Amino acid sequence: MSGPIRRSWLRWFAAGAIAIVFVLFFTLGGAHVLTVAALRAHLALLGRFIALHPVESFALYFALYVVATGLSVPGAAALTLGAGALFGLAEGVVLVSFAASIGASIAFLVSRFLLRDWAASRFPAMFERVDRGVARDGAFYILSLRLVPAVPFVLINTLAGLTRLDLKRFYWASQFGMLPGTIIYVNAGVGLARLGEGGEILPPRLLIGLLLLAILPIAATRLRDALARKRIYTRWQRPRRFDRDVVVIGAGSAGLVSAYVANALRAEVTLIEAGHMGGDCLNTGCVPSKSLLRSAREGLSFTEARMRIREAITVIAPHDSVARYASMGIDVRQGRAMIETPWSVRVDGEIITTRGIIIATGAAPIIPPIPGLAEAPYLTSETIWDMAELPRRLVVLGGGPIGCELAQGFARLGAEVTLVEFADRVLLREDDDVSAMIRDALSADGVRVLTGHRAVRADRDDAGFALIAESQGNSSRIAFDRILVAVGRKPRAEGFGLEALEIAMGDAGVVETDAYLRTILPNILACGDVSGPFQFTHAGGYQGGFAALNALFGGIWRFRPDYRAIPAVTFTAPEVARVGLNASAAREAGIVFEETRYELADLDRAIIEGTPQGFVSVLTVPGKDRILGATIVGADAGEMLAGFTIAMQHKLGLKKLLGAIYPYPTRSEAVRAVAGAWRQKHASARGLAILEKYHAWRRG
Repeated sequence: MSGPIRRSWLRWFAAGAIAIVFVLFFTLGGAHVLTVAALRAHLALLGRFIALHPVESFALYFALYVVATGLSVPGAAALTLGAGALFGLAEGVVLVSFAASIGASIAFLVSRFLLRDWAASRFPAMFERVDRGVARDGAFYILSLRLVPAVPFVLINTLAGLTRLDLKRFYWASQFGMLPGTIIYVNAGVGLARLGEGGEILPPRLLIGLLLLAILPIAATRLRDALARKRIYTRWQRPRRFDRDVVVIGAGSAGLVSAYVANALRAEVTLIEAGHMGGDCLNTGCVPSKSLLRSAREGLSFTEARMRIREAITVIAPHDSVARYASMGIDVRQGRAMIETPWSVRVDGEIITTRGIIIATGAAPIIPPIPGLAEAPYLTSETIWDMAELPRRLVVLGGGPIGCELAQGFARLGAEVTLVEFADRVLLREDDDVSAMIRDALSADGVRVLTGHRAVRADRDDAGFALIAESQGNSSRIAFDRILVAVGRKPRAEGFGLEALEIAMGDAGVVETDAYLRTILPNILACGDVSGPFQFTHAGGYQGGFAALNALFGGIWRFRPDYRAIPAVTFTAPEVARVGLNASAAREAGIVFEETRYELADLDRAIIEGTPQGFVSVLTVPGKDRILGATIVGADAGEMLAGFTIAMQHKLGLKKLLGAIYPYPTRSEAVRAVAGAWRQKHASARGLAILEKYHAWRRG
């Protein structure tokens, strides 16, 4: 018999033997024997036997524990308590600690022998990645998992056996990782043995043991995190004293809020910005673009619009200025920051030591690698505000929120605008009907919308510049004087020293963080556009507060941002405002929902002002008023969205919104109207019939 065939037969034989053991175990009542109740029932008898045969009893119990854990038989917790009850704390800890590690090693080898080849042959790519990680950090992973009793030890043994982790490292990681839990469980067993002595309902030892069992998951998690931190920080020398509590890199929305919150909590803060205070939103994003849109609505010229933009920035700038933040006591530096170590930042040649670092460096426009684009007069959402004259022909590349807003704005200012979008519709994250409404609105304002078109190259001839785009095999030549590139934004994560610190970057170039905004180095956090998952000014500001709290207090208590109700507004005319899920996102996630819709054509304020276009759509859990998301399309949709955002944030349903009082005539009445539509749809037919009979009876 050849080697592989012999090995296959041995696997089948071993698997059959284990199956027989399990069948016999449950058939003969083993599941009842290895329980705390059975232990209590036979505690006195077992105690007398151990007193007469201490060495033999210790050896037999040790062997039983090894067999039970080696074959993954249920009852390890009862056996651990029993070791404390029968042998005492010291001997019980020694017995369980070594028996559990030996038994786990046997289970590890059994899993490897029976399952490793089968699993690796079916998922080769996955196991190749797992094995690379195990080769580097396998022992630490096992140690971390052993420290958290919530993770079943049987599962750890089985999964570890599927990897190439060597037995020696697995054993010692298990030996030390299980020790804290072993001590607590054995101590609880000692208290269990004394239950009822002296008339006490709960002996102090058992009470302490139960309390320790309750806090073990939290304490173990903290210990695991502490070990992880110590391990990843070994490359650097931690300063004994620090100049600052927090250094914030970036003075956009996220960075300004981080610095403000940390300073309000009496921390010593340094805020570093290489460009203009206020970041993109003030200088090249929200403020200038919304000012442009207002000017376009009012029929101003491009020159007048530019003057209004400069005026708006000038008026708002003091809110985000160096002077204001310096007056609060924040050390503001204008220069390029470089993170040297997890606790030090260099700026203008000076090293600042700090307990925490917050990266809030924002994002920059993506420039796609389109041939000829670099030689063309292209603009981005950052450079378009430097234009001195309105271009006669403007191509907008990208049909997202920025592209749609600026395309409509410049068309209304008098430019001949063509919007080119690769996807089959604009505003791809919105529902189909919303995209269709905005496309119609753009077209009505004179924008030529080309969806399903791929930009191939930018050309120049005697007639000027042109974009060559393809759609369904056909090529189009679109002449332009300027081309606005608005295909997305990428995080500004390079050039700050993150690569040297081996801080991980995601697929889109974002700085990877956990749920508490911490990077792989927990005292370095990231928030705003540089880390995502949202590229909104208000989302960055929201995250900034949590980043400050976790930078200051993360070692004691962590604060987790809640993204359930992040609003988003596209400021076209009509506006598109959304919070939570829309129908497309819900279907993609497989979430069942019910939609209630109210047309703004029925809203008195919309009729009065001549803006009846649009609707309010609310998604709820079927049969319930819990809000999953809301979408509003219409004039001032962003202002109307606040009610739904607050309701979702505080878990208020449509019934609560229906019960509020709304001033008349306002657009906010649409909130009550859609809530009323939901209520009417869910009125009980039987209840209404009873009411009808009741009223008839009252009328005689």
